Amino acid sequence: MLSYITWSVNPEIFPNLLPVRWYGLLFAAAFFFGYLVLIKIFKHEKLPVALLDQLALYVFIATIIGARLGHVLFYEPDYFLSNPLLILKIWQGGLASHGAAIGILIAIWLFSRKNKIHYLWVLDRLVIVVALGGFFIRMGNLMNSEIYGRATLLPWGFIFTSQDNIPRHPTQIYEGLSYLAIFGYLLWHYWRKNGKPRQGYLFGMFLILLFTVRFLIEFVKEPQVDFETDMLLNMGQLLSIPFIIAGVIVVFRKERKPTKNN
Repeated sequence: MLSYITWSVNPEIFPNLLPVRWYGLLFAAAFFFGYLVLIKIFKHEKLPVALLDQLALYVFIATIIGARLGHVLFYEPDYFLSNPLLILKIWQGGLASHGAAIGILIAIWLFSRKNKIHYLWVLDRLVIVVALGGFFIRMGNLMNSEIYGRATLLPWGFIFTSQDNIPRHPTQIYEGLSYLAIFGYLLWHYWRKNGKPRQGYLFGMFLILLFTVRFLIEFVKEPQVDFETDMLLNMGQLLSIPFIIAGVIVVFRKERKPTKNN
């Protein structure tokens, strides 16, 4: 008889006492640990911490707004646009990583223009911790028993008891560990180049690796919304393709001499 992993974790840390959820804690951890990593990078490059604080604010706001609007527009536009006040209720769930990516790209463009810093220079350093953040976010999804996979007979299948009694691919873990590995590679490459990677390389590799992982894992993931059921490629995969192509273009474009801000 096959044995599976029964997952019955309560999404609230202190049930019936405080309305604090594991997802919120892990979301905060993503920013906290990402900030610590960036502090080391900024100090290594002799940049003021005040600049990092400004960057962190831009990214935080862009992540929340972008992820929420991404889910609203890409996955459930009819539902939310007919009930626009529900868009503000982010605690009820509904955040899209592709929307967060678009929001962050826009925010960094604004940040770069304001501080007269090269766009790719900022992105090369930021994506290191974005990959780390992806790990924490997916662990938050695991604690919520959401964004899980299709049924499986593999021995590491998870039975999410809050959903049903069917063993499923723990796609949150697949993605989370993949993002952690991407973080490790990007950080290793940064230090291997002594803080002077070829401009755009880290950003481009981040796009290629992360969204390729996302594209592949979607094949064993349950559709997030009903309209994806009969699609050859689901929304997550379709949205990943432009990011992968952009990453290839950035990595393999004509090499330029690496600089700090130009």
